[in-house]
Amino acid sequence: VQLQASGGGLVQAGGSLRLSCVATGRTFTGHAVAWFRQAPGKEREFVAAIRWNSRTQYYGDSVKGRFTISRGDAQDTVYLQMSSLKPDDTADYYCATGARLITSTIRHASAYDYWGPGTLVTVSS
Repeated sequence: VQLQASGGGLVQAGGSLRLSCVATGRTFTGHAVAWFRQAPGKEREFVAAIRWNSRTQYYGDSVKGRFTISRGDAQDTVYLQMSSLKPDDTADYYCATGARLITSTIRHASAYDYWGPGTLVTVSS
């Protein structure tokens, strides 16, 4: 399976962006899909995840209440709606998917099997 993230760009603080993650070669059915981000000089950070079948959502503390992860109508697309963006949200955003994720591991990057290239989000102050 290949993942492609898109939708990044330059936005002013307080603005919004919607990222998309599209899978080719397989659908997301039965899997979890997550967004992680990595800023220069920092470790990769969990942003959000969704279990495809149950639609259960998980969020990192730094984005809770501002970001929303959702399923697309097609079974190969997940979105990340980002609102009230802050300069600290500036990072490369990556989507990932995996099948063997439990609640205790869903926030851990090492638990995911497939990753796509990042899409850069830059928030100006």
